[in-house]
Amino acid sequence: MSASDNRKRSWVRTASGEAFPNPSKRQRSNQEDENSDGELIQAGTPRPRSRNDYTIGWVSALPIEMAAAKVMLDNVHPNLPVDSSDTNAYTLGNIGIHSVAIACLPSGQYGTNKAAVVANNMRRSFPSIRISLMVGIGGGVPLDVDVRLGDIVVGDRVFQYDLGKTIPGGEVERTGVVNRPPQDIMTAVSKLRADHESTGSQIPFFLSQILEQHPGMTEYAYPGPLQDQLFDSTYEHVQLMPNCDQCDQSKLVNRPDRVNTYPKIHYGLIASGNQVMKDAKTRDKLAQEHHVVCFEMEAAGLMDTVPSLTIRGICDYSDSHKSKQWQKYAAAAAAAYAKELISVIPLKAAFSQPLPAIVSQNQSSIQDRRKDLLDSLRFEEFESRQSNIKAAHAKTCAWFLEDPNYTDWLDHTKLDQHHGFLWISGKPGAGKSTLMKFIYTGAKKKAAGNSATIAFFFNARGGDLEKSVGGMYRSLLLQLLEKLLDLQEVLDDPDYAPRYQGGCYFWEVETLQSLFCEAVKRLGDRRLTCFVDALDEGNENQVRDMVEYFEGLAEEAVQNHSKLHTCFSSRHYPHIDIRTGQKLILEDQVGHGQDLDNYIRNRLRAGPGKHAEEVRAVMLQKAAGVFMWVVLVVDILNKEFRSGRIFAVKKRLKELPAQLSELFRDMLRRDQENMGEFLLCIQWILYAKRPLKPEEFYYAVLSGLNLEPETLTEWNSEDVTTDFIQRFVLSSSKGLAETTKSKDKTVQFIHESVQDFLIKDNGLRGLWPELKEDLDSLSHDRLKQCCLTYLKVDMSNYWCLHNEPPKASDDAAKDLRQRVSEKFPFLAYATHHVLYHADVAASGLPQDSFVSKFPFDTWLNCNNLLEKYEIYRHQRPVRLLYISAEKNLARLIKTLLR
Repeated sequence: MSASDNRKRSWVRTASGEAFPNPSKRQRSNQEDENSDGELIQAGTPRPRSRNDYTIGWVSALPIEMAAAKVMLDNVHPNLPVDSSDTNAYTLGNIGIHSVAIACLPSGQYGTNKAAVVANNMRRSFPSIRISLMVGIGGGVPLDVDVRLGDIVVGDRVFQYDLGKTIPGGEVERTGVVNRPPQDIMTAVSKLRADHESTGSQIPFFLSQILEQHPGMTEYAYPGPLQDQLFDSTYEHVQLMPNCDQCDQSKLVNRPDRVNTYPKIHYGLIASGNQVMKDAKTRDKLAQEHHVVCFEMEAAGLMDTVPSLTIRGICDYSDSHKSKQWQKYAAAAAAAYAKELISVIPLKAAFSQPLPAIVSQNQSSIQDRRKDLLDSLRFEEFESRQSNIKAAHAKTCAWFLEDPNYTDWLDHTKLDQHHGFLWISGKPGAGKSTLMKFIYTGAKKKAAGNSATIAFFFNARGGDLEKSVGGMYRSLLLQLLEKLLDLQEVLDDPDYAPRYQGGCYFWEVETLQSLFCEAVKRLGDRRLTCFVDALDEGNENQVRDMVEYFEGLAEEAVQNHSKLHTCFSSRHYPHIDIRTGQKLILEDQVGHGQDLDNYIRNRLRAGPGKHAEEVRAVMLQKAAGVFMWVVLVVDILNKEFRSGRIFAVKKRLKELPAQLSELFRDMLRRDQENMGEFLLCIQWILYAKRPLKPEEFYYAVLSGLNLEPETLTEWNSEDVTTDFIQRFVLSSSKGLAETTKSKDKTVQFIHESVQDFLIKDNGLRGLWPELKEDLDSLSHDRLKQCCLTYLKVDMSNYWCLHNEPPKASDDAAKDLRQRVSEKFPFLAYATHHVLYHADVAASGLPQDSFVSKFPFDTWLNCNNLLEKYEIYRHQRPVRLLYISAEKNLARLIKTLLR
């Protein structure tokens, strides 16, 4: 197996004995996404593993402890260069989704001071470490607690017992301070303890895996209960004997047998010192004074340097009867607990911003850090929906600025009445987003210099961040902090820091909410006006929680006399509402009706006279306040007027359905040209893994039209211009799709109601009854075939598909990637997602023929060519089964195993 394959994921075996990675091990953040090249993106593109990726530090005192730690790793990572002043040696790896750096004290050196040195070195080399664990062996105290050899002690408190001063009478007054692990770690400990109560521990399983996976580690196995001997505390070990074979067996303490040999877990105070505790009388005296459960030699030094948790496997009873027989098993037991604990540590705890002391060492200034965090809030599409909303038509929307609902909402003296809320609701296509853009733009222009006007427009047809409350909070927070610069102070609080991994910040909704709340609290007398459009295009549960959050924020703002004004717009929500606030139904407003009338008078080519007035009246009645219906019908009727068929206008208007979805259906039934092309166009917009760029869309559709092979040649932008492609989008979609106006242009429907018609209202199945059986599978199967067709495109002028690509980091590879991506714009999508479409199609259509004929070598060469990092390329002999498992394509895996 190659090094590249080793890094992939954990391996399982099929019935035939073939190894492939366990799909369940491949984990992503709910905020990761893919760009057009299939790379993970999140506020910056992740890169090959670096020192900043390691967020959990694991310190061992002995080589046997480090060995036990290493076998608990799911994967061992290659070594990385460390800080020039760091003398530690590391083992790097991961446990689940957490990257772990393991260090060991220098051979033969022990004690609190040495542990402190190791911890300091680790922090310099791995600045993102947030959680530190001290894991190894210790001596138990069998006094108040039934501690046995091989048990585990978790230190919920640690103190250094050999620090003190002599007071009159010769007594020693201990001055060591009791340290406690940080709250984040103890929260995870509590979670694990609760899990153990309900489902038991995985520690026995982890211990059994050691011998299965590492047969040579026999000394790490359980020694057996007969080897667990506890002598009376008054009886000393026979001097010079290596074991207790010559000790008086009558001095053994009689203890009841346990039900099983699994290690028990004890939680309590760990006493730490610079000498080994080897005297039972001293042990018992200290234990009675301080309720000590375990003695060891490093924890106090580590906790003085880095807040940490100490985990000890019990290898002796802190008396003179010491033996090394239990050390390796005890080290393995402690490591197994650490592994199980890491598995329940939440992302926020493990990946939050490094400790303040570390930040100060590794960032040049507070301003630099603030800039990094602000940049991480920004995402490319955060203004795309707003920019794609058409501006209000002349002489429309202005009425709203004089509406009492609006003027009362802006009146801060009435905040205690409406809590700063205004909710605009309306039918699909009524014009809510256009109105929101109009009033937001106007409010922003009129806003005073010491106020902020911010907005977010949900977009169900956009990327994940465009339709999630996480994206909304990121956008609103960024706008607020960039407008009122002093509020950026909230970013300095480490309690509200995002998690950091792979050179990227990852924001959680709770963190964003806390930061936004803190910023609002610091507004003082300044006004914050917030517009949030199209709540119905977000996840309903997320939106419900978001509305409740804003209600709480508004109540607190009223109490603090803060000027917070929030305007929502949405379709009519049956289950989500606000308790206090101004509410307005758009289609019921007189001013909105006048806007419709003005639009018809300006755009309908009906001319003057009674006939024209009758047509306008009927249009207004049938529109029922839906602006999009009016826009579409004006175009339809103008065609009749332009052809001189004035006599046919009334009849045509009467035939037109009043419902928007039925109007779409009527339009498509009357235009039956190129319906195959239209269907493929719709399928690509509905079922693509991500929104397609215009040039991608053009070649995606061409790949499914059974055209002549020479049609799918390289893209010449002088022949197939962007203007030509935009016209193709309009014609192939029969006017139901468009190219967005945002910076990164994509193809999408002209309105969310188009998708509602096609899917919710069964428009697709009505137009193509043959799709009724399994629309999703049939659509994905067709898109899969388009991808396969494009993979056969002739690229011989640039690169032979049968050849291995040059090394990813070479200039030749970079140049080739760029030229191929430019000349063959659909290649990246086809390569990265052909297997995805096949897997979804497999839910209803067999894919046996596909997998048997799949051009794997061609696909592999294309995939490796497009990969920017050599370490992420697949090395031969890799197989399709491995790739399917890595991509978690469960249905294709079943197909391949048949």
